[in-house]
Amino acid sequence: MKSVFIAYNQALTEKVELVLDKLQIKGFTRWTQVQGRGSESGEPHMGTHTWPALNETILTIVPDDKLAPLLERLRSLNSKTEMQGLRAFVWNVEDTV
Repeated sequence: MKSVFIAYNQALTEKVELVLDKLQIKGFTRWTQVQGRGSESGEPHMGTHTWPALNETILTIVPDDKLAPLLERLRSLNSKTEMQGLRAFVWNVEDTV
C-alpha cells in the first residue's frame, strides 16, 4: 500500500474528488484552508489580501495497483490547470490497524 498526500488549490476540490471517485478510492482525510507556496512556480496561497487563494490537502492510502492510475490522472489534471497548483507525494505504508 501507498500513502498519497495531495496538495492543491481549493478551486480544484471537485476535480480531485472526481479523480478519486473514478478510481473507486473511497477513503481519505482532507484538511481545508491550508496555506502554502509551491517549491517550483506559482503564487503563494495564503488566504490574505495580497495572496487570497488557499489550498486543501488530501491524504489517502491506496493499494499498489491504483497508484499509477491515480498519479497519471493527477498529472493530467495538473497539466490542464497549472496556474492553480497541484502536487502529490507518495510514501510506503508499512502497516495499518
